[in-house]
Amino acid sequence: MGSNPIKLTTPLSEEDVRALRIGDSVKLSGVIYTARDAAHSRLVELLEAGRELPFPVEGAALYYVGPCPAKPPRVIGSAGPTTSYRMDPYTPPLLAAGLRAMIGKGKRGPAVRESMQEHGAVYFAAVGGAAALIARCVKELEIIAYEDLGTEAVRRLVVEDFPLIVANDAHGGDAYLENRKPYQSLVLD
Repeated sequence: MGSNPIKLTTPLSEEDVRALRIGDSVKLSGVIYTARDAAHSRLVELLEAGRELPFPVEGAALYYVGPCPAKPPRVIGSAGPTTSYRMDPYTPPLLAAGLRAMIGKGKRGPAVRESMQEHGAVYFAAVGGAAALIARCVKELEIIAYEDLGTEAVRRLVVEDFPLIVANDAHGGDAYLENRKPYQSLVLD
């Protein structure tokens, strides 16, 4: 991992993603979409019915967030990541449809990690506790689907230099497992 963040712009290609390794620091710019549990359920229902998603999924990045209302002049309030494992049951079909990146916090399950390797996708960890800082990276916001879900509606965000760390890469790397190895021998039995 170099000291300079890797700058990426959405939509992401498979080559962009396969070049990343766990621990890489990334600054992401472009359009990303927000979705949490309830929206994921609806998105997968659309896929299963052979219908189009409310956003172009190929090369897309999904941010697991339910943002707070904005205080002017900001376009979004605090926008910290939510726990990602709740999206695990819905993620493999979205990856198969072309989703290239996910942003959240916490570990992902084995089925998601395997699907990421198969389809060339990445999972970024956003810094928990930095919700106000993350909000400054959001330049535009538009609700594009499921407004009835309130804070969990699908939003289209335009971000600039969103700071992220590669937590799971397309090669099976898992920062949540690898970063623990040096300390496992220190655990007392």
